[in-house]
Amino acid sequence: MLDVRRMQVLRAVVSSGSVTAAAAHLGYTPSAVSQQVAALEKEAGIALLERVGRGVRPTAAGRLLTEHAAIISKNVAEAETALAELRAGRTGLLAIRYFATAGASMVAPAVTRFRKEHPGVRIDLKLIEPEDPLPEVEQGRADLAIMVRSRDGRPGDGIRLVHLLDDSYAAVLPAGHPLAAKQVLDLAELAHEPWVGSEPPGPCLEPVIDACAAAGFTPDFVVQSEDYATAQGFVAAGLGIGLIPLMGLGNRHPAVVVREVQNPKPVRAIHAAVREVSLAQPALRGLLDALTDAAAASADSCVRAGHAAC
Repeated sequence: MLDVRRMQVLRAVVSSGSVTAAAAHLGYTPSAVSQQVAALEKEAGIALLERVGRGVRPTAAGRLLTEHAAIISKNVAEAETALAELRAGRTGLLAIRYFATAGASMVAPAVTRFRKEHPGVRIDLKLIEPEDPLPEVEQGRADLAIMVRSRDGRPGDGIRLVHLLDDSYAAVLPAGHPLAAKQVLDLAELAHEPWVGSEPPGPCLEPVIDACAAAGFTPDFVVQSEDYATAQGFVAAGLGIGLIPLMGLGNRHPAVVVREVQNPKPVRAIHAAVREVSLAQPALRGLLDALTDAAAASADSCVRAGHAAC
């Protein structure tokens, strides 16, 4: 195998026209340059230089390797420039995985801001639901995933979970329901109601089940829906009541009312999952900052919307 550093020494000799001049340019002794060229000739199995008076000139093989050395030098310079751009967060690609209700409220404003701050970085957005997006990050297929953390969820080694916000669940009732007259409901008041499910099994359903267990009952799901808009339609039709996170109530059905729940209040914790090693990338840190600010704005908006609905 040809030694790339020796090829660059050969290139210096050919460009300078002599071993002595190349040694002066490289900061080597002439003897060291001659040794490097001799070693390269041994690797190549053919003479690379021939003497001409007091100087040297390349053989055909020497010209060939000199041309490739120039190409290699150019490629290395381009690679160094590209790497510097990547390190500075000016170029690259970030793959993001998210779930639906986080899309409009957090991801969209965060990506809009990020693109203004990092116009040279491409974003690969992919909705991944109801699958767990954490393996996408763990296996390197995504740089960041927005996820609801499971009560038993433990990220693998090298994964950092960055808390974005706590999304509270609210009671969704038919407009004419007797409990609609109250502004705040104890969760136990919903114990004997028929329930409309709005979450698939997994980390978004766990806070509801756990809160109901703490209030001393298990919800009786008479209708299952894994879509918040559909669940509101079932509630509006009088088929039951439900708990829906405030982020999922952006499009409110006109025939339902939303009431705050307490004792206890179900909450789902939303995090961004990233690989620890990726946090050294300025672009990823910039995206996390944008997401954190978008999450704070979304939390404020949800709280205002929740109070307005009660």
